[in-house]
This record gives sequence, C-alpha cells and structure tokens, in this order.
Amino acid sequence: MQQYNIHAAKTHLSALVDKAAGGEVFIIAKAGKPMVKVIPYSSQKTVQKRIGFLKGKIKVPDDFDRMGKNEIIEAFANKG
Repeated sequence: MQQYNIHAAKTHLSALVDKAAGGEVFIIAKAGKPMVKVIPYSSQKTVQKRIGFLKGKIKVPDDFDRMGKNEIIEAFANKG
C-alpha cells in the first residue's frame, strides 16, 4: 500500500483523488507516521432494509391487544 506525506498529498491532491476514485487505497502520513487511510467512496447504500424483514414469518393473533387482560386487571385490582 502506497504512503504519501501530507505535503505530497496537498501538492498532488487531484491525482490522489483520481487514484482513490479508481479503487486504489493509500495512506497519508505526518512525519512518517500513518495518520489516515484513503479508500474509494462507494455510492451504493450498504445499510440493509430492516422494516418488514419478518413479514409473513410471524402471525399476530387477532386478540393480541386483549391477551392477558384478566391477569392485568387482577394485578391492579388487588392493590389498594
């Protein structure tokens, strides 16, 4: 992997951007110490769509909003 110092990177910024856009990965260093890794930007979305990923795999009962109703009433009715 190629390494460039900051001065060279500033001087040749346009050429380095073209290299990165072409898929080349390189390091920019300060006083010989690697500081950043430059990689090409990908415009493709890498985030997976999560909404609806269980659609068709789970069956919600029709009485879902009433499940446990009696137990809840009893739990609060005895507090007093």
